Amino acid sequence: MPDTTATKTLAVVEVTRSRPDRPEYHAYVDTLNSAVVAEGERLGYSVLRVGAADVGTEKLLELTRDADALVVMGGEDIDPRFYGAASGYRGEGQHFDVADEAQIALVRRALERQTPLLGICRGLQIINVALGGTLLQDLGEQTSHTNVGVPVESTMTRHEVDLRAASRLAGHLGTTRVVVQSAHHQAADRIGDDLVVVGIAADGTPEALEHSSAPIYGVQWHPEDPGAPVGQLALVLSALTSSVAARVAA
Repeated sequence: MPDTTATKTLAVVEVTRSRPDRPEYHAYVDTLNSAVVAEGERLGYSVLRVGAADVGTEKLLELTRDADALVVMGGEDIDPRFYGAASGYRGEGQHFDVADEAQIALVRRALERQTPLLGICRGLQIINVALGGTLLQDLGEQTSHTNVGVPVESTMTRHEVDLRAASRLAGHLGTTRVVVQSAHHQAADRIGDDLVVVGIAADGTPEALEHSSAPIYGVQWHPEDPGAPVGQLALVLSALTSSVAARVAA
């Protein structure tokens, strides 16, 4: 198969490139984000890496205007005002509302332009909120989706996700049941317009979303985590690569 990504740009959009007040957390997030950058380069993309909070909405849209594919990465909780909810919930931390606003605008433009987009963890939640959905603000102390009260590098938990057999993600992953690494205390609640839940955990938590017609995907887990099954990140990114190839061929 010819390499259709050789001259293509992948924009990896983070919350921020700097967290001087939380160096341990930032170092861990940077490890995850760097893994996506490295895999994108391995797949032949020219990778643009940008922090949404660092540049704001107008500049983010300008920088990514010509990107062939987009990845919205994990990070902090989305400010509740963007999905019509209140602050003060269990586990609430720092918000980056500038990043929220910019990434929501990015998703909406991707939908309008049919730009292939993948959301990872927070990125899935950004997709859902951008398209009119809401979030369950906290999964509770006994959640199986994150380890609570441990050092940041130990927050990931391992569990299974069942994928809808007819979903595009199942096709790319080659299975309807995947073992994943996750670290999230929130989840999609009301599902956004034209999004479909295509992956669920054993407790019923939505773990993967796809748009019904646009090349927009979200996974609530972290295929880029060092503890994820070998090759899983490449398979998840293949959903973008195939969409890029389809646009080239059209």
